[in-house]
Amino acid sequence: MARLVKPLTATQVQNTKPKESMYKLFDGGGLFLQVTPAGGKHWKLKYRRDDGKEGLLSFGAYPDVSLEQARKKRDEARTQKAAGIDPAEAKRREKLERTDRAKNTFEAVALEWMEVHGSKVAEKSLQSYQRVLERYAFPLLGKMPVNSLRSPDFLEVLRCVEATGHLVSMKFLYTACSLIMRFAAATGRADFDPLPALRGSLKRHKPKHFAAITEPEEVGRILRVLWQYRGTYVITAALKISLYIFVRPGELRKAKWEEIDFDACEWRYHVTKTNIPHIVPLAPQVMSILKELHPLTCHKEYVFPSLREARKPMSHSAIVCALRGAGIGAEELTAHGFRAVARTLLDEVLGERYDLIEHQLAHTVRDPNGRAYNRTQHLPERHRMMRRWATYLDILRAGKDEIPPFEVGT
Repeated sequence: MARLVKPLTATQVQNTKPKESMYKLFDGGGLFLQVTPAGGKHWKLKYRRDDGKEGLLSFGAYPDVSLEQARKKRDEARTQKAAGIDPAEAKRREKLERTDRAKNTFEAVALEWMEVHGSKVAEKSLQSYQRVLERYAFPLLGKMPVNSLRSPDFLEVLRCVEATGHLVSMKFLYTACSLIMRFAAATGRADFDPLPALRGSLKRHKPKHFAAITEPEEVGRILRVLWQYRGTYVITAALKISLYIFVRPGELRKAKWEEIDFDACEWRYHVTKTNIPHIVPLAPQVMSILKELHPLTCHKEYVFPSLREARKPMSHSAIVCALRGAGIGAEELTAHGFRAVARTLLDEVLGERYDLIEHQLAHTVRDPNGRAYNRTQHLPERHRMMRRWATYLDILRAGKDEIPPFEVGT
């Protein structure tokens, strides 16, 4: 005959004190309060499984789970048992489903994408993606299951950004969301990327061209201004070298000493945008600056280290600040504008071959059959072109109007 159990009262549960050893207070129906010597009070349910063995469920600790709540959980478990469902197995599945839901929200997938693919994206772009996601997307879409998101969900968020007039941020947000949804589809957590369906539904951002002066006389004036600039030696060296070799600003600031070949007069690195190898021939003027800079920063990884944190390269704004500090406004010239200066003058004034110029700009150059040229080709011609370009800049800086001849034997 089953022993009758007198139900517990809320006051009894509240006033229960610990003893030297753990003990139990039963409430009925298999529910009991387990009291530990340390004073912990934990709700448990003892039940008989279908295989005849004893099962045990935990409902949480008192007072987080009250007596009334524990009884409700007990009744739910007994209902499951009567329906042929093992309460412990049902609880385990529910926990897994909650975990899966937490892992598969838009925010969780976005953070996973940044961790997995962040190294493949330019640092500045990744920072922009993270900023717009945190500001606009996560508050509205972050907790939603990624497989439930459709085009109207993203349209609502993007139009909120569009209404502020920040079309650049809207473009970054569109791109970031599309990359994340493609990653979700690739990993089996979404069926497709719904962002392409929004094309034509949003205002388009019209990018501005980077300011660049392309008249030789004006270039000469700018060069004289820059050579009179008195900033830190590292930044002034970067400023001068950027004119001579016209690489992308982000690549210049991340140049490493191990990439510089002083014997061959070359800088070899991987292009950030395409991750393919690139070779920059270095004219004598560039080599002279690097040799002067070498004793100052050769013990560090980067040629142009940050002033605040030596283990990092100088910031992307360093060259911009130097230009503004020299009195050159954004409407006159930008750091990226050096590339446009070189491209125009090398072609229109110096008459250099188009394919050599494009090679040096790290652009894709294709042969008549549509195949991309090997970037290690035409090195002798590019060395000559870069020496001639450096000489031409020196001529312009001196206030002269002369065109250096092609080197004999090339």
